[in-house]
Amino acid sequence: MTAPIAKTTSTDLLDVVRHNDYFRRVVETGDHEQVVVMALKVGEDIGKEVHPTTDQVFLFVDGKGEAVLDESSRSFDEGDLVFVRAGTWHNIINRGDVPLRLITIYAPPAHKPGTIHQTKAEAEAEPED
Repeated sequence: MTAPIAKTTSTDLLDVVRHNDYFRRVVETGDHEQVVVMALKVGEDIGKEVHPTTDQVFLFVDGKGEAVLDESSRSFDEGDLVFVRAGTWHNIINRGDVPLRLITIYAPPAHKPGTIHQTKAEAEAEPED
């Protein structure tokens, strides 16, 4: 599903992420980066993935979990940041008892502007750009 592209460059991003119940929602897309909000259900993960030419930053707003980068794993809490360099296999797992709400930034963009995936299954069914 694709939503209209936002015409503004000013967004209360913390409000957007705290009210997002979709697995993935693209908020803004520029020429060189993309801002996405995500919500992972209890026990859900993003799935092991790698972006060969894209760096990815995760900022965790609500909840706690585990970040797996290549073969290393570490736990995180609200307010933590994980930087994933291009070419690094990674997975983010919700290990808490509430939805994990996060912001992720792709550089360069990884999804079509305005993309919304309501569920992980919907995201897996649509190939990345």
